[in-house]
Amino acid sequence: MQIAFAKTTFTPVTSTQPASSRIRTAQTTPLTTASTLPTLLALACLFSLLFSFSAAAAPAVAPDGRPNIILVLSDDQRFDAFGAMTPGLHTPSMDKLAREGLHFKNMFVTTSLCSPSRASIISGLSMRNHGVVDNNSPVPDDLEPFPLHLQNAGYDTAFIGKWHMGHDDASPKPGFDRWVSFEGQGTYGPTDAFGRPSLFNVDGRDVPQRGYITDELTDYALDWLKQREAAPFFLYLSHKAAHLPFSPSARHRDQYRNLALQMPASADPAARRGPVPMWLSKQRNSWSGVDFTYYSSRSLHDFQRDYYAALSAVDDSVGALLQWIDAAALQRDTVVIFTSDNGFMFGEHGLIDKRAAYEASMRVPLMIHSPRRFGPGRAIDAIARNIDLAPTILELAGLPAPAHYDGRSVLPAAGGDGAAEAGEVVYEYYWEFNYPQTPSTFALRTSRYKYIQYHGVWDTEELFDLQNDPAELHNLIQEPAHQARKVDMRARLYRALSTAAKRPSIPFTSRYNQGAVFWTPEKNAATTFSPHWSRRSGDADLYEHLIADGPEKKRTLETISPNVKRILDPAKTAAEKRKDEAGEGSR
Repeated sequence: MQIAFAKTTFTPVTSTQPASSRIRTAQTTPLTTASTLPTLLALACLFSLLFSFSAAAAPAVAPDGRPNIILVLSDDQRFDAFGAMTPGLHTPSMDKLAREGLHFKNMFVTTSLCSPSRASIISGLSMRNHGVVDNNSPVPDDLEPFPLHLQNAGYDTAFIGKWHMGHDDASPKPGFDRWVSFEGQGTYGPTDAFGRPSLFNVDGRDVPQRGYITDELTDYALDWLKQREAAPFFLYLSHKAAHLPFSPSARHRDQYRNLALQMPASADPAARRGPVPMWLSKQRNSWSGVDFTYYSSRSLHDFQRDYYAALSAVDDSVGALLQWIDAAALQRDTVVIFTSDNGFMFGEHGLIDKRAAYEASMRVPLMIHSPRRFGPGRAIDAIARNIDLAPTILELAGLPAPAHYDGRSVLPAAGGDGAAEAGEVVYEYYWEFNYPQTPSTFALRTSRYKYIQYHGVWDTEELFDLQNDPAELHNLIQEPAHQARKVDMRARLYRALSTAAKRPSIPFTSRYNQGAVFWTPEKNAATTFSPHWSRRSGDADLYEHLIADGPEKKRTLETISPNVKRILDPAKTAAEKRKDEAGEGSR
């Protein structure tokens, strides 16, 4: 197949030359590949052998000491969604990062939602300070992405993949010499739900997407890396996978068909002790709950198997980058950082979603790999946060972090400096009308305890002892022995949220439809919702929350519904249905 790559030629970098002037020309050149990623993996192995002498002879670190830096971001990957944490998953490259690098086992996002979390990564700021409060908000004009500092210090910079801050905006952003992105969530394949061609924005020009998105983004990244000259580089490779609809590549489609999965203990309402939030009990029977998952008749475990399989192409991508590093005989050390924008719940507390402040939602992987720089791999128990990535990367490049950052570098804590550890995570999520099940949520998570409060709803607070209750089953909020702790954590959470540069304000979002409000009487008839929101899995208007209200809504819904249903609720044979029913009987 033919994949179009934009070739960019760089002029020599001088200390006085503005970063924006480095790009001289850009032209689209077809590069022939037969499912390029597997081919490149094989070639990389060959090149590694051919150039092993050169690689061994090259100095470990360039004279100025600055490393190359690669940040790889997956989407919605929970902390344990790779083989080193969950036996049965095949992710050799992620496992290699964890085994040989610094594996931060307590890495958290400060908001578990795509756009706010990605804005925190790029800015070093929490949501209340960067202002990207939902998946439709663009980056404010005054927000300074950290790659600008790298650019000004002489780094060549590239962003390749999912930006998703400003849903319909894929245009190049400040701080990057090379730009490859797409609007919103993008699509796994070359056409969208309307049958229209999917497009990449390549340095400001529309270029058709040709194949499976994870592989194609990796091809773009490798193509850019091959052009490297003497200057250090920063590559930000931001994947779509494994975001819903969890579409694996063809080579991984049946990878986990027979993987045995169990529902987590908290999926059973009877396992909970102490007060249970009312919103949580209701969300079970919704788009984001186990009783009406994505308005589909598929089992939750079917979705989970596809999710794991979609991550396999991300693992291949990491493997291709590592093999290129080994083969390229680089004069500079190259630091590879791997993390995700959100966690994800698969049955925890009866949910399939993120947004909430429970562990599976807000906890993500973080591996920092550079054996030359950090020595043997090891697990790090110190708390790390997505707001810490920007100052960490700037420290690696020998640059100071701006004073207004909310985050701090994790490197001192990784070296054993306990005083440098963040120590706690302040979590915030604002209610969205289009997915109204989860209320505005604020939480304080320390190394042992988590306190959660909800805003704008009549509901209970939550307090968990994570050391003795890692599954968050026992809400201690009314226990006499924990009243002082509740009062203290409640006050600390308020201070953290209220003393920042911008006091938090709940956003009033522009509503374009009623949102994903449907429930089904097929699973949990006891749920008390408005009867006019009752739906069954085959109803024609199930996906109406995806379309804005207006005169064209009915026609548009008729166009996309068959395609959405084909992805989220494919037809099954009678034998497959019987197998699902048997396997899910223990739920």
